[in-house]
Amino acid sequence: MLTIDGSQGEGGGQVLRSSLALSLVTGRPFRITNIRAARKKPGLMRQHLTAVRAAADVGGAQLSGAEIGSKELTFEPKGVRPGEYHFSIGTAGSTTLVLQTVLPALLTASGASELILEGGTHNMQAPPFDFLERTFLPLVNRMGPRIEARLECPGFYPAGGGKIVVSIEPSATLTGFDLLERGKIRRKEARAVIARLPRHIAERELDVIADKLDWPEACLSIDEVRASKGPGNVVMIEIECEHLTEVFTAFGQRGVSAESVASEVVSEAREYLDSGVPVGRHLADQLLLPLALSTNGGAYRTLRPSKHTQTHIDVLRLFLDVDIAVDHREGGCWQIGVRLS
Repeated sequence: MLTIDGSQGEGGGQVLRSSLALSLVTGRPFRITNIRAARKKPGLMRQHLTAVRAAADVGGAQLSGAEIGSKELTFEPKGVRPGEYHFSIGTAGSTTLVLQTVLPALLTASGASELILEGGTHNMQAPPFDFLERTFLPLVNRMGPRIEARLECPGFYPAGGGKIVVSIEPSATLTGFDLLERGKIRRKEARAVIARLPRHIAERELDVIADKLDWPEACLSIDEVRASKGPGNVVMIEIECEHLTEVFTAFGQRGVSAESVASEVVSEAREYLDSGVPVGRHLADQLLLPLALSTNGGAYRTLRPSKHTQTHIDVLRLFLDVDIAVDHREGGCWQIGVRLS
């Protein structure tokens, strides 16, 4: 049985989620210690426990240590079982992170699956639904499977109450790809989403984006969400290019001005636009696992990889015989190559 130190790298939930996903795919059992050791509240929180139990359901796994606060876990999968699943976090914990734990195994499963996930859909420190729908899943669909995701109800922190439904038509194998150029920019949009909050918050956020990026009013929109369990605010910048669409987000927080929230997302989008690379920093992390599971791998150009990405690479190497090269090219461009050994 593989033993994994959960404190390695960024020391958060990434080590656990990647290990669960790779264990399902490979059938290799593992024991993880020091779960989320680098966090203020180490051990399994509710969203991590939901991911563990979701992986156990999909993989018919035997578990030990699956409880709130646990810092050690043993996971022994028996085989991937496609089907209909309903996973509820019970808090505003991220539904997209739970999805990304079980999705890799279902991409090449023996039959179709449908997942209903309830909890948070727009969370800090997690990919929001919009990134999943418009950036990540279209690229995974390029590899062979057909995945459709729809937002039934948004869930913002701290109230949660969101719901997404994901349908997966698997492929026998995954075909990798190279993504070295973004191509021409076809569309740019900034959207401020507010739920149970004054409209002027969204207006101020969009004023900052228009000023800092010099975007016309036609590129700006406000989405006032009515069906939300609690208040929430997220501002998104979407850049549709010839070869992919990137989505950048920042979240409103109590005590943080609308102008600061907008400036945060502008900074991230501007860095991406100025760099010329096709793949943003968050997407660079998300592409690693599916490409490592493909028959031919792939390569992509991105910004300087984060510690999160390096941690993900380290876990992939524990489970798979794969060569992952991270090379600095010119300026702020880095190339990550994923090749089967």
